[in-house]
Amino acid sequence: MLIPFAVYFSVRHCIKATWINDRDQFLAPNKKWEKDTEFHNDCLIFMLFHGQNKITCKEGINHFIPFSEKDIDAAEAFESHFMLEFIQGKIKISNKKKKGQQEFDFQSDELESTFIPTKPLIFSDEAKEVLQAGKEFFKHYHEQAKDKENYNPNAALYDIKAHFQGFNDKGKMNPPQKAKDEAYKDKLGELNYALKNLAKKIEVKVYEYEFLLE
Repeated sequence: MLIPFAVYFSVRHCIKATWINDRDQFLAPNKKWEKDTEFHNDCLIFMLFHGQNKITCKEGINHFIPFSEKDIDAAEAFESHFMLEFIQGKIKISNKKKKGQQEFDFQSDELESTFIPTKPLIFSDEAKEVLQAGKEFFKHYHEQAKDKENYNPNAALYDIKAHFQGFNDKGKMNPPQKAKDEAYKDKLGELNYALKNLAKKIEVKVYEYEFLLE
């Protein structure tokens, strides 16, 4: 159920909370969203690179890297290629595991199989910009950190931020301004700018599909 979760995440986070809208009630949407594959793909990319995505390789295998090792100059192979294969439409539905192939292991379910792509995902221009900025962001980490002791080829978005920003004495991650690497701050800024543009595009669909009423 990756796509429905990505939609849920994105609908909740694409609109910045203010004192005016903070108590707005999210509703069960109309069914139109289920057929909008561009909306699904926008939400997937938004979720992968949003700051509230706090997946970390320190708590298990990171399945959320949407790039190949070559794309971002990783020094070692990733433990999982799930997200890349999902984006490429290479995930298979099966109850039998095949060596070297990512699979969904569940009984056939019409709703779940509806959201599993059978061909490469097609992204909007806004999502492509986020992907490109995200690739440069990840690539900078691998280029800068691969010769250091704490380098991890499976680093997630959160892990990369932690590497450059560090934590304060209370265990809270420092703000980006605390990072000493100026190139990192530039690339994070570019990623966040692209995310804001994608958020605006998703926001329109939030009201169109009645997750929120205007």
